[in-house]
Amino acid sequence: MSLFIRAVLAAVLFLLGMSPSFATQKGPIDVSNGIKYEFLARWDVDQLNKILKVDTPEFAGITVPYTPARNAVRLYRITYNSVIPEMGNKPTVTSGLLAVPDTDGKSFPTVSYQHGTVYGKQQVPSFAEQSPETQLMIAQFAGQGYMLIGADYFGLGISTEPEGYMVKGSHQQATYDLVVASRAVLADMKLSSDKLFLAGWSQGGFVTMAMLEKLEMVGLKVDGAATASAPLDVYALMEGFLVYPRKFDAVWLNSIMILSSFAYENYYGIPGLAHSLLTDEYYDIAKKAYDRQPFNPADITTDLHKLIRPEYFDPHYFANSAFGKLIANAQSYRWVIKSPVRNYYGETDEAITTGVGRMAMTYAQSMGSGNTNVEAVSTGKTTHRGTFATAVPQWKIWFDSK
Repeated sequence: MSLFIRAVLAAVLFLLGMSPSFATQKGPIDVSNGIKYEFLARWDVDQLNKILKVDTPEFAGITVPYTPARNAVRLYRITYNSVIPEMGNKPTVTSGLLAVPDTDGKSFPTVSYQHGTVYGKQQVPSFAEQSPETQLMIAQFAGQGYMLIGADYFGLGISTEPEGYMVKGSHQQATYDLVVASRAVLADMKLSSDKLFLAGWSQGGFVTMAMLEKLEMVGLKVDGAATASAPLDVYALMEGFLVYPRKFDAVWLNSIMILSSFAYENYYGIPGLAHSLLTDEYYDIAKKAYDRQPFNPADITTDLHKLIRPEYFDPHYFANSAFGKLIANAQSYRWVIKSPVRNYYGETDEAITTGVGRMAMTYAQSMGSGNTNVEAVSTGKTTHRGTFATAVPQWKIWFDSK
């Protein structure tokens, strides 16, 4: 290609608001050390604003004012190598999203978004068209000059592993390695980022805090971490389901028990763990749900007394069971947090209690005169999805202030 044609092409792409170096690549681009990225799509401003004004209210069941998108966004899937800590650092390949503002800027702050519980293998960030929560994050953040990354977690996206649901070490590894991989991709794109923020909803709130613990441990600066409806202590959450249920608890809480029991059986290598928790009547269909095989969700009971073996409703038995001992370690707040954190919680959230939502702040402030880096923020009488939808624009205002 002649210099003249290159110049004309660059000018045309600039007028279209696209960078000439990586506007519409076809096929994956190799970077280094097994890191690859592939162009997926370009979402224009109209599409992003439709997400904010139409799609998100339909998903969340609540109308929240969002700041309109200012720029289009380019979406990429990053494929990268990682390891599974619970399996002796077994090598694996996984995926995640990179969303880049389609502007002529060269440096953007980054938000790493950790997604919530999903029931489809591809309802994850790098398959954004299947993930309403990721769409909101793209529209509200990438549509306003932030880069957005999001790990798909082991077992989801392109991963061939069993799902590592609420497996803390694996969540930490997948998210940390995506930060490293995304920076290699940005360098290849001749882009950079001078700020790193973390955000996550529901399961992703747990993952966000676990990720923060990992990043602080390795000395990687985080400018702010925000969550919505975060199950900060899974043991306390499950004890509530089993022993102190609320009248408005969600009927889908059975999925948390199912997915975590099979994930822990696989990742911690304890054959029969899930069967020790789940009744014979529902074990087979529960396994289909975990394995993402075809099944009718209506065939899985929402009555935990029918799904869970009766002995687990005894707190002492649960605490001393193999499953209970593993779940006791599924917490993401019990360390001295150095980064600024805001945990948003809903007062009528059907999944996450206010006590669990406030737990990181309660723990941090119990230390002597109090660690004031952690703040719990109420979104009012919001549902599980409503808490997320309400928190997102508040996350952005806070991140913008940093």
